[in-house]
Amino acid sequence: MESEKLLSSFVKVLVSDAERSLRFYEALGFKRLNADPPFTHLRWENQAEVYLVAVPAAVKMEGRRGLGVLIGIRVGATGLEEITARAQALGATVEGPTRQPWHTREITLADPDGYRLNFIEPA
Repeated sequence: MESEKLLSSFVKVLVSDAERSLRFYEALGFKRLNADPPFTHLRWENQAEVYLVAVPAAVKMEGRRGLGVLIGIRVGATGLEEITARAQALGATVEGPTRQPWHTREITLADPDGYRLNFIEPA
């Protein structure tokens, strides 16, 4: 069972369609801890926390999101192959798995708004 204790670090991502993003993240395996619009608090296997933040319709967000940023998530019980299958079922393009010189295997994929998620496991 996942602890209700908040982790010390988290990332917030501004999303254009909160419901679409929530469906995507939950289908990957994130668990919803709380939803208090405009925030939805998600957790990945007690390893990472993500807040989806709905952008008001009046705010225009143009261009690619998170350019140059990878949101790194350490894989727990769910392996890279399972995450890859889930992401591909959602229509996401998955890069990898790639064995890195720092002794990890990694995949990278983009969420519906273009934020790049980097799932990492020991090699």
